[in-house]
Amino acid sequence: MILHCTPPSESSPASNLPTLELSSPEGYSLIQAMPQFLYKARRRSGEAVEGVLDVPDRAIALGQLERLGLFPVAVTQAKAGRTVSDSRQSGSGSSFLPASLKAALKRKRRPKLQELATYTQQLANLLKAGMPLTMALHSMGSLTAKGIPGSVSHQLKQDVIEGHSLSDAMARQAGIFPDLVINMVRAGEQSGALQEVLRRLALHFERFAEVQTKFKSAMIYPLFVCFFGLVLIIFFTAVMLPKFTEFFETMQLKDGLPLATRIVIQVSDFMKLYGWWLIPLVGFMTYLILKRYGATPDGRRRLDLIQLKLPIFGHVTRLNLFAQFARILSTLLGNGVPVLQALRITEQIMPNAVIRDALAATREAVTDGKTLAQPLARSGVFPQLMIDLIRIGEETGDVPAALMNVAETYEADLNVALRAVMNLIEPALIVGLAVVIGGLLVGVMQAMFAITQSISTR
Repeated sequence: MILHCTPPSESSPASNLPTLELSSPEGYSLIQAMPQFLYKARRRSGEAVEGVLDVPDRAIALGQLERLGLFPVAVTQAKAGRTVSDSRQSGSGSSFLPASLKAALKRKRRPKLQELATYTQQLANLLKAGMPLTMALHSMGSLTAKGIPGSVSHQLKQDVIEGHSLSDAMARQAGIFPDLVINMVRAGEQSGALQEVLRRLALHFERFAEVQTKFKSAMIYPLFVCFFGLVLIIFFTAVMLPKFTEFFETMQLKDGLPLATRIVIQVSDFMKLYGWWLIPLVGFMTYLILKRYGATPDGRRRLDLIQLKLPIFGHVTRLNLFAQFARILSTLLGNGVPVLQALRITEQIMPNAVIRDALAATREAVTDGKTLAQPLARSGVFPQLMIDLIRIGEETGDVPAALMNVAETYEADLNVALRAVMNLIEPALIVGLAVVIGGLLVGVMQAMFAITQSISTR
């Protein structure tokens, strides 16, 4: 076996290092004799560079990058049997896909609230047990945290080993950890209460997940009733009614049928000819128009304003949004996040454009030195009860506690409103379906009575 040493070139920083290549007398190259480490680093000027190092382990790779005057950002070992050229070729194989589709395929799934609660609670428990942060993150990579893969914990540990704070390491995982987690962890690091902050985050996400679960569960029964009623109507008009229509034609009574029966038959004929494709088409076009209109800032704001002002569901939506706003802001302020930064994070998290605009105006007013309650009241969006409770919190010097009281108040009102909406929707749906299905049956039964009378008169 012959040992070849490839001289360094000037194409990249890694090329200053000699590359060893082993080949047999038969001419077969054994490039993978030494592990490869892919690296991303920055020069002192801030320029980003990347390349590959053929070294025995990662520690030597970091040492060589330091000798080259580079600041390592990420150093990972390449998979066995896979060189840098292989990875570039495999990456170029999907170059025919649109950039947006490739980005969507590479994007990590954002964890659910309950998954974030479980992850932060497990990490808080490990720190409470006395583990150092790096060891706790290593253990988190082995624990089964649904929604957050172990590779995320391993990358967090690696970033912490390289000298980054946990909040900065989480900020690099943009698709996993929201701004709420990153900023609260940063506040916990600065105050030395990281374990307590993680525990509060877990409690925050658990309560939020509970409210969302109640909100979604309240919609299951109405959706089931609507689906079941739609199936019955389709079955009756598509299967049963055509058989009755054939029977009426054989009796030569189709033109002399009662008015209700003729209406039912005409509706059935229209559905057979046009309804099965026209109705889905109209629904799909309406969805596209609303989605396109909602993509514009003015359209999004108008649709969100309509959502807030709906007769029945608007009240439930407002309670949910007010509770969400108060809990997020209280959690941030209670963990030492500055008020302007806390308002900015809350503004980004809120899903309603009207609430976001009000928070943006509030943040600008607070920057001018005003209190929090005064600009919130001027927006005209938030209720007077919330404004009064926040004002009391400002007077007593405990705004986070006042906001938490607001959140608990509106969450309790939300539970009552959800039960009231359910008690109102259930009978309304049943009555509506009874009217529709009863109308179909009345149309058929009137025709049957007409046939019976004609036969008896004959």
